[in-house]
Amino acid sequence: MNSKLFDSELKVMDVLWKEGDSTAKHIAEVLGEEVGWNVNTTYTLIKRCIKKGAIARSEPNFLCHALIPKKEVQEAETNELINKIYDGSADKLFAALLGRKKLSAEQIDKLKQIVGELE
Repeated sequence: MNSKLFDSELKVMDVLWKEGDSTAKHIAEVLGEEVGWNVNTTYTLIKRCIKKGAIARSEPNFLCHALIPKKEVQEAETNELINKIYDGSADKLFAALLGRKKLSAEQIDKLKQIVGELE
């Protein structure tokens, strides 16, 4: 991928990640309902994603295919957040997330399991 995706572009990608390969028309319909965008806005964002190497387009019907997996974008965004806001310290991010609300016993067990898998 050539560069970072903006929030609006991630909305386009999210449709492809949820629904798989889709026509530009379908993406525009979904985002029209979900976000209220008109067709031209969605098509412009699809073209920007194509230019950035995030989407491949094929015919017939301007079929769009995600070239990058959601997990890859999630990891990049998380790393950026950690570096930008938490001085590169994942434990500071983790502490901030845990301090936000009371966790259920089930959520705590899940977190323990994740930490255990990292050890």
